[in-house]
Amino acid sequence: MLEKLIYIILLCGFLAGCSERKEQEKVIAPWGEVVDSVTYGDDFDLEQIQGSGEMILLTLSGPEFYYDYHGRPLGTQYLLAEKFAQELGVRLRVELCRDSAEMVARLQADEGDIMASTEVGRLVASPGKGHLDSELKRWYKPSMLDEVRRQEARLLSHSSVKRRVFSPMLDRKSGVISHYDALFMQYCRSIRWDWRLMAAQCYQESTFDPKATSWAGAKGLMQIMPTTADLLGLPRDQMYDPEPNIAAAARYLGQLEQKFSDIHDRRERTNFILAAYNGGIHHIRDAMVLCERDGHNPHQWTAVSEYVLKLSQPSYYNDPIVKSGYMRGTETVDYVAKINERWQSYRHVRTPRQGFTQEPRRAKRSADKYKL
Repeated sequence: MLEKLIYIILLCGFLAGCSERKEQEKVIAPWGEVVDSVTYGDDFDLEQIQGSGEMILLTLSGPEFYYDYHGRPLGTQYLLAEKFAQELGVRLRVELCRDSAEMVARLQADEGDIMASTEVGRLVASPGKGHLDSELKRWYKPSMLDEVRRQEARLLSHSSVKRRVFSPMLDRKSGVISHYDALFMQYCRSIRWDWRLMAAQCYQESTFDPKATSWAGAKGLMQIMPTTADLLGLPRDQMYDPEPNIAAAARYLGQLEQKFSDIHDRRERTNFILAAYNGGIHHIRDAMVLCERDGHNPHQWTAVSEYVLKLSQPSYYNDPIVKSGYMRGTETVDYVAKINERWQSYRHVRTPRQGFTQEPRRAKRSADKYKL
């Protein structure tokens, strides 16, 4: 309530200040006619925003405002702003603020073009941008709020991942988990991972479908995002190819091993790596910091996972020590648990002592037919 009151007071002060500046800022033209000078912000109104190709949104972290989900920005206010940006034909850039007071102050300083209102379903344009404000009011319809909420719910559902569902065990009698066992064995050597663990992770990601695609753009067996593929040296035209996809995922897992090298217990570190693969390393580090602050062991997954869950609560994701804001922690905790559970069911599958067994060799040749 206090934050909302501060927001209203600051916004009223902003409006009054703009009005006062407009009265004071007058000049005499050479021909003697009195004209109003350009008021604060008028030099970058709608036409200039469209000319630059970018509109800046000032917003907060949270499910109703903005958050990152597997590399895809979401949040009710963000989705509204994204639709408005599409209407204008510009890209949308997000600037996160700590609270409403900071949003108003930065809008007043012309550090943004629009801001998310604390009244969900409304976007606010700077009073100095009259044409942008008029266009926003013309464009917005109350029905859009329900529309973007349905859109978000659809994106967050499992139906948004296009994949065929294969059996979690290709041939239980022969001890063959998938068509890609030989590839898991090959690429897990360099990172010293149990190949059966990577197989369990792969099933969680794509159910062994090399053509799996998520709404966020993740592709292939290990559901690698295009931007991540670029960093890993995986050509985008090979993202559906099983071997390059698995090889790139192994490189990424190896990088995460280094990122969590402060966790000395290998089994514990594996849990953190899986969590970061799913939820992002920065969110996991936020949870670790909160865990340590409260006197718990930040290198123990059972302790840290509680704070991964708490990062969906405002009192935690708005804490000053949290750097990456809100996250949907339930999905990440569930992800780690399901992979561990499936890994245990795969543990009876023996790793050949020398080379690959006949089944994985045959499986590797079979994998070729799945290449696009």
